[in-house]
Amino acid sequence: MPEQYVLGLDEVDEARIGAVGGKGAHLGALTRIDGVRVPAGFCVTTAAFRRVMAALPPLDELSRPDADDPAAANARIRRAIEEAAVPDDVVAAITGALRRLGEQEAYAVRSSATAEDLPSASFAGQQDTYLNVTGPEAVLRHVRRCWASLFTDRAVSYRRRNGIEHGTVQMAVVVQRMVFPAAAGVLFTADPVTGDRRDVRVEAVHGLGEALVSGLVNADSFTVRDDAVVARTIGVKALAVDAAPAGGTLERAVDPAEQTRPALTDAQVVRLARLGRRIEAHFGRPQDIEWCLSGDDVHVVQSRPITTLFPVPETGDGGNHVYLSVGHQQMMTDAMKPLGLSFWQMTTPAPMAEAGGRLFVDVTARVASPAGRAALLEMIGRSDPLTGDALRTVLDRDGYIAPAPDGEAPAPLPAGATPEQLPTDPAVVTELIAQHQASIAELREAIRPLSGTALLDFIQADLQELRRLLFDRRSHHVFMSAMEAAWWLNERLEEWLGEKNASDPLTQSVPHNITSEMGLALLDVADVIRPHPELVAYLERADLSLEDMAKLPGGQEARDAIEAWLDTYGMRCAGEIDITRPRWSEQPSTLLPVILGNVRNFQPGAAARRFEEGRREALAKEQEILARLRGLPDGAAKAEETRQKIDRVRTFIGYREYPKYGMVSRYFIYKQALLGEADRLVRSGVLRDREDIFHLRFDELHEVVRTGHADASLIDRRKEEFRSYGTLTPPRVLTSDGEAITGAYRRDDLPPGALAGLPVSAGVVEGRARVVLDLAEADLEPGDILVTAYTDPSWTPLFVAVAGLVTEVGGQMTHGAVIAREYGLPAVVAVVGATTSIQDGQRIRVDGTDGYVEILS
Repeated sequence: MPEQYVLGLDEVDEARIGAVGGKGAHLGALTRIDGVRVPAGFCVTTAAFRRVMAALPPLDELSRPDADDPAAANARIRRAIEEAAVPDDVVAAITGALRRLGEQEAYAVRSSATAEDLPSASFAGQQDTYLNVTGPEAVLRHVRRCWASLFTDRAVSYRRRNGIEHGTVQMAVVVQRMVFPAAAGVLFTADPVTGDRRDVRVEAVHGLGEALVSGLVNADSFTVRDDAVVARTIGVKALAVDAAPAGGTLERAVDPAEQTRPALTDAQVVRLARLGRRIEAHFGRPQDIEWCLSGDDVHVVQSRPITTLFPVPETGDGGNHVYLSVGHQQMMTDAMKPLGLSFWQMTTPAPMAEAGGRLFVDVTARVASPAGRAALLEMIGRSDPLTGDALRTVLDRDGYIAPAPDGEAPAPLPAGATPEQLPTDPAVVTELIAQHQASIAELREAIRPLSGTALLDFIQADLQELRRLLFDRRSHHVFMSAMEAAWWLNERLEEWLGEKNASDPLTQSVPHNITSEMGLALLDVADVIRPHPELVAYLERADLSLEDMAKLPGGQEARDAIEAWLDTYGMRCAGEIDITRPRWSEQPSTLLPVILGNVRNFQPGAAARRFEEGRREALAKEQEILARLRGLPDGAAKAEETRQKIDRVRTFIGYREYPKYGMVSRYFIYKQALLGEADRLVRSGVLRDREDIFHLRFDELHEVVRTGHADASLIDRRKEEFRSYGTLTPPRVLTSDGEAITGAYRRDDLPPGALAGLPVSAGVVEGRARVVLDLAEADLEPGDILVTAYTDPSWTPLFVAVAGLVTEVGGQMTHGAVIAREYGLPAVVAVVGATTSIQDGQRIRVDGTDGYVEILS
């Protein structure tokens, strides 16, 4: 069948993206929707683009002279395409289509790439559009320019950010009759800022929409809800863009009397909103639509998915729901793969909704009663004020959550939230730890011989043992009593002594904290490596190969030390609650920057000295506080009660980290067994890659193992969804209307320009900010302040090298806060936008007592 170089818009739909690109495919689909006007036109197909590109030298050859200058290399490629000869049969196809529509008509010539206007990446504005193009020669010239725009700097950068290979994208071109509008603009069928699916946002300007797209004017903005304009802002539109008589466009000054005249009437706005809803219904998801108004006719010239909206959990009841982010509580806000999501859902007792590769807890039932609402707000507000504020924002709306029927009890808080009185006995902790260790040892032996469905059945059954250990009431009582004692100390000592966050220095160097011990133990590993310069030089220039390093002087001892450390901590990694994440034992080179930093920055014996210094500082602080209390009225009683609370905190708070360590240890054993099963499926041809199992839910994997059949298209679709979810930022609070609410600090006590946050470890420190988004790329020196998005336990090895901590996510009792207090690091968490507001290398001041960060230089 001969190649088709031109297809009419009425001949294409979403199934033809490969031939006409995203924009062309959507325009073709729009022509099939009743009541939607689309300007007549055609698509120059990707076959024409391939034909022209085949006659040019390969891209790497074209760009080679400017290999060290990407912008120059991109310009060289564009120039070659714009100057390329178009084959006669391609020219004939284009000019024939123009004759059928009218050769001397004016046209809009618009790029339509195959990776454009997709659900996961819109590519909005990344390629070129040309308006009011007249005559076959001019149309052909602008078609070539559209082809070339595939290699603009912004398009190349956008593809790179979204993980799209340049060679996989091709370019079609849409040619449509020009519309000369009185007004034009965009409409969003969901609020693009808040995510609220109830709202339609319409933006409008006089003349062509280019004035809006290019930012020349402040557009009119309207919000429509339930067929009524509920908000409007009329912009000052000093300029308009019109079609030029000789082709192209020109800017026109708008008469002052007209500049504040609305571009649309309310009736026209509502009409547009209805049109948008019709288009949204066809495509099945919120749309970003470009429109223009000529006379009384609305023409739609583009519709693409809004790719920045966070998805909404599915519900079947049609009622209002409120969801809290699990990731913000677990210090892991990245997207998770399906196997990781399903393992977490099987682990936790609370039902969890899924959206955007993240998990959320539906708290609607709990907040339906006054008692449940008050209890949840008090608990959440204490641990994470931003989430508390966001939740309160929703609950303050009259009627949003229907009240529970009279007499219905509020949903209970998790087991262990009100701990019974336990003796302050270290033996309680050692006994609980021994139970975890014994259970893991039994699991390791029992799982070893299993395969096939027997393996998956065993894992599913063993998850009940994991849940028993994780949610054991006695275990909860231990660390809850420590947390309540810490809260008591903070409240009473501020009341009695005027000292804020007094419990923070008292929790340095507590026993049984598996996470802080991990960071100190890596200092001991550095002690083994440091005396051997040849070994250090090898590690600085190579990946961490335990086999190769053993051949160097001191290498065997270093290998033994690293392997011993990995035996205890190698099941951990960044984002460890996702079972699919690569563990340190699987990728030990991830630890190299931390190990080498410890070699450079510390002296032998640093781990023991650091722990002992923290212990002495905590004991000295305790004696100071008790002495001050004894000088107060009724001081002896206050001092004794305080001493008991301090003893309880120091005895029990270290155990706070152990249940999660036990869970991650168990996950790693499951993962190793499942990957062994995946290898068998690959050998038998059922799977293409062992990590394909990560894109299946547990029950789906069970079925694949049982039947010996896997749906490759499902796995591919899941991989694409996971990639797209990675570009989204999950909200702390999400409503069933799609509204993403981040919360705010309502404070008036901050220094000018300071960034507000939650104080979680007292003290003030100044130093160089090091913005680190990937643990493997950390390059820290003593005195640096770590600034990052979140810190789960895997970040602990970095804490020994820094002087302070700033994170975007966190709470009073999350892992980063607990370890910062134990190491004596001033820390402020839940600082919105910290990694973008603070530049790497800037000097900052962190006030971990009052909860703010100042940028000093």
